[in-house]
Amino acid sequence: MLVVGSLILVRAPIRRLGSLLLYLLFLSACIFNPSADGQRAPAAPSLEFADTGELRNFFHWQPGKPPLISAHRGGPEPGFPENCLATLEHTLEIAPAILEIDVSMTKDSVLVLMHDNTLDRTTTGFGPVEAKTWAELQSLWLVDNDGRQTGFRIPTLEETLRWSKGRSAILSLDVKRGVPFERVVQAVEANGMRAGVMIIVYNYEDARQVYRLDPELLMSVSLRNDEEIDRFLNTGVPPENVVAFTGTILKEAAFYERLHELGISCILGTLGNLDKSAEARGDELYREFRERGVDIFATDRPRAVGGVFYGKN
Repeated sequence: MLVVGSLILVRAPIRRLGSLLLYLLFLSACIFNPSADGQRAPAAPSLEFADTGELRNFFHWQPGKPPLISAHRGGPEPGFPENCLATLEHTLEIAPAILEIDVSMTKDSVLVLMHDNTLDRTTTGFGPVEAKTWAELQSLWLVDNDGRQTGFRIPTLEETLRWSKGRSAILSLDVKRGVPFERVVQAVEANGMRAGVMIIVYNYEDARQVYRLDPELLMSVSLRNDEEIDRFLNTGVPPENVVAFTGTILKEAAFYERLHELGISCILGTLGNLDKSAEARGDELYREFRERGVDIFATDRPRAVGGVFYGKN
């Protein structure tokens, strides 16, 4: 009789024993999903919340939480353009994620997903977004980052909010200049998505305004140095309402520690130079950023970050 783990083999022929052991090793690998360094890859956390209290509690910093991916402009790849519903769906195949998208407004005040002020780079159209009606935009096709026309249309914010409901994702809304925060907050509330969004703000007056409009909404606030932290603490916006966008330059560990002491999770914008460094030097560089104190990776390479932390790519 031979005992393998908790499995008892009685009179197993020797010639079959090697095959059985190989099978057990394969089964173990499938179950435990080890990461590249041989450690068990953590499960990606769910990003579905019943209410804004659950949402804010989840983003309140605590030690030991797994890192999160924030997919810049939704995570575009060849054939999948930025700020596109199909691209958001494609990104969620990697892992639950924060989906950073851009909110612009048409001439007739329809809120749409569009990063640039003009249509030229990302669609088959041209000219300022604000000079076009929604009816005019509906005839255009989105173009991917390689300049190829796709079969996808420009989505509205409302349909994106409806799409997101019930999915393990957070929509991080970058409200472009000239778009009233009131309109965005109204759309979020009307679609029952207060527990599924994060509003990006770049200055303290905007933070106060969003807090006045809805004191339970989660915000991403630019806190890139100690002075900005000190100024934020005088705004009256509670720290539990925010995560900190700490910029696109890696900081010393003490800076992230200060934010963590306030219960604030830290976003590092690896998009741009830091993503390029990881691509050139190896994706394990993201682990070094994590060890420094980074909680959320705002990245142009969500597939690479997912591969490092969740064993998915």
